[in-house]
Amino acid sequence: MSIEDALLHAEPVDPQRYREASRATWISAALNLVLTVAQLIVGWLAHSQSLIAHGLHSFSDLLSDFLVLYANRKGSHPADREHPYGHARVETAATLILGASLAAIGFGILWEATLRLQAVAELPPVEALALWAAILTAASKEVLFRYLLRVAERLRSPMLAANAWHTRADAASALVVVVGIAGALMGWAFLDLLAAAIMGFMILRMGLKLAWESLQELIDTGLDKDKVEAIRRTLRDTPGVLGLHELRTRRMAHQALVDAHVLVDPRISVSEGHRLGERARRRVLDAHPEVADVLVHIDAEEDQALMSNSAGLPDRDVLLAHLYALLGEEAGAIDKAVLHYLGDRVEAEVFLAQETCFDAARMAGFEQRLVAKLPADPYFRAVSLNCRIAPK
Repeated sequence: MSIEDALLHAEPVDPQRYREASRATWISAALNLVLTVAQLIVGWLAHSQSLIAHGLHSFSDLLSDFLVLYANRKGSHPADREHPYGHARVETAATLILGASLAAIGFGILWEATLRLQAVAELPPVEALALWAAILTAASKEVLFRYLLRVAERLRSPMLAANAWHTRADAASALVVVVGIAGALMGWAFLDLLAAAIMGFMILRMGLKLAWESLQELIDTGLDKDKVEAIRRTLRDTPGVLGLHELRTRRMAHQALVDAHVLVDPRISVSEGHRLGERARRRVLDAHPEVADVLVHIDAEEDQALMSNSAGLPDRDVLLAHLYALLGEEAGAIDKAVLHYLGDRVEAEVFLAQETCFDAARMAGFEQRLVAKLPADPYFRAVSLNCRIAPK
């Protein structure tokens, strides 16, 4: 199987989460299908235009359910070549679409209420059967809303939460239908229009809120201040971490990505610095379940100081040639050199072969040349001589 085929048929990143979200959405889709058909049939039989309209509204919820199913499946796919950070942002895009549709429904209810206020006397009479159908619809939608919201909170899924609130909007509009039909049966048709205007405004406000939050995520808005501070404490408390700067966060659906620059002892090895960075990363992932990944950049100095002070220093090959010239004819005895770019100078750790270390005269010659030349050297602040003993 090719890499592309393997990625295409890969299991979701979190199979349990995917199954729970899919099950909840399929339940929602099934109920919306039943309610859509029931409202259209009863609305036609009972001569209720509002119930027919609400049936069409339930049909829009059905379309939203299928959008959620697609986004949930797509968003659960692991990272691939085209999407190295995964597909979680599909959930964000779906939430944006649902929020926009919710706002459109709220505006539509407001608009319809405005039009009906201009012709209250012309509202068609309805039969009592429509009232019972509207009550059953409102109750069913409210139960479904509470179920979907509970699942969304447990899975921390903004997309499922948006779909839940979409269902609550349908329940609210069903109450508008209940009030309207009851008012029409009692001769008070204006109550339907007043309730429609109020609920339309609430639905419009909720839709705009969901759409705005999704838009903020798409433009990489960071986590709130308390969560960022908690992540900062976790990183700073890592043993071996001396400082922290440039901590950045961004949301990705129900998770978050973190970037941080960690300051460590400048004289430790690259491997030890990498180990400290990995330890800091693991501590954040363990302590903050909402964080999907952490990118840790290891710094030997504060970035601004490093950029301003060491910018004029040459690269390793030039410095090694200068170090050989500094040590003179005995430079051939150098087995290894470790360079530390600190401030505006370099500190070197020179490792000499075993036979050189045990030659007192040669070591004395090294030290004398260094004592004489280092104070005026343009590159090196200090040079330490070390004995490299290889195992036999």
